[in-house]
Amino acid sequence: MENNINHSVAVIGAGPAGLFAASHLAKNGAQVALINRDIKYGGLAEYGIFHNKHKMKNGLRKQFHKVIDDPNIHYFGNVSVGQNAHLRIADLKEMGFSAILVTVGAQGTKWLGLPGEDLEGVYHAKDLVYHYNQLPPYSSQDYPIGKKVTIIGVGNVMLDIAHWAIRDLHVDQVISIARRGPADVKFTKKEMSLVFKNLNLADLDSEFDRAKDLMESVGQDAQAAKDFIFSAEKSAQESVSDTDFKLSFLQQPKQIIGDGNGKVIALEVEETTLKLREDGKGTRSIGLGKTKRIETDSVVFCIGAQVDQQFGFPLDKWGEFAKSPTPAYPIEDVSFEAYDLETNTAIDGVFLAGWAREASSGLVGTARKDGVQGAKALAEYLGEKETSPPPVEIIQALQKELKSNSDPFVTSAEIKELTLIENAIAEKKELPFFKFSSNEDMLEALKLVKPA
Repeated sequence: MENNINHSVAVIGAGPAGLFAASHLAKNGAQVALINRDIKYGGLAEYGIFHNKHKMKNGLRKQFHKVIDDPNIHYFGNVSVGQNAHLRIADLKEMGFSAILVTVGAQGTKWLGLPGEDLEGVYHAKDLVYHYNQLPPYSSQDYPIGKKVTIIGVGNVMLDIAHWAIRDLHVDQVISIARRGPADVKFTKKEMSLVFKNLNLADLDSEFDRAKDLMESVGQDAQAAKDFIFSAEKSAQESVSDTDFKLSFLQQPKQIIGDGNGKVIALEVEETTLKLREDGKGTRSIGLGKTKRIETDSVVFCIGAQVDQQFGFPLDKWGEFAKSPTPAYPIEDVSFEAYDLETNTAIDGVFLAGWAREASSGLVGTARKDGVQGAKALAEYLGEKETSPPPVEIIQALQKELKSNSDPFVTSAEIKELTLIENAIAEKKELPFFKFSSNEDMLEALKLVKPA
């Protein structure tokens, strides 16, 4: 494909998938409206990476600024798309956009359906990550944590929450609960190194002693699993708190217990054993009926995210946005085409990429690749369409429509201005980074709304 996309395309969502998809399309001649719910672009790269990883974040911001500089990309921040939003998919089609690529990520929260999930002190990791990364409106909401934190999950997100609780909040105790054994952890050595000094090693030894025979019975190497966790010791950061951090394996949550006033006081877990899967690929956990209570002030679910069910797209049996099972424009045998389950047909001109296509799959690099692949599928579709009306006129029609809204939209030039304002405040306050924590403050700084 070489500079032949003489079409207008709407890309909804400006995380890594949306940004790099927009870049690919723009470089090949498309006029791209990049529409984003948040004021700032970046998505999880801006609001999902741990807040003190300034070097990584600044490097990504530079890449994103470069993408946005493409004259064929027209950024519209602070604009929502979906049901009960500023715009609907149907509105964009009526304006004349030739195709739409949805890269809104996985904005829904995944739960286990346990009794007590509605208690005060029970949170989803996504909300807490957004909170400490200052994404409005999560930034201004209150999330009481207490001194004892129990986290369900054993991936990098679990370690992010543990990191926050240990190094920022200085809680007394953090316990991570895993249904399976030490060989099935999903975190990386690098992330474990941030909290390794707080890891209760005596308790970890006991966990391995308890799990060793069972692991070996299903062909797992207990020593290799232990060595992996301890490999983080060499690069471990010094501890800044006395938090006791424990990894508890072969336990599955059964219910969350409240105090009678709506506040969590404990998590009940059931001991599990491991069985080989019927296909021989990995293990599954089976409850043994033996339960115990873990006293806690808060419970945090780190079990992945799911798509926003209120967006308005059909959902498949896994709770994902439905994709065409027989795509007309597959890329590497992957379907990027949104699908109508009632009519059993692809939704014409609408494509999915990033976590909107496959929730909680990979990090920035994975999202970037998936966004570009989705853009390629969309481009193949456009290769069969004639252009009408002129793409620039479609972009202008969108601008006109958004100017009639009560909520102001934000352009790429204004994001650059906002960056300069925030950097100046950071320098004045001698901070490594400063970020406005509310949309109102950002819009006031840009003089898009009057101060209250």
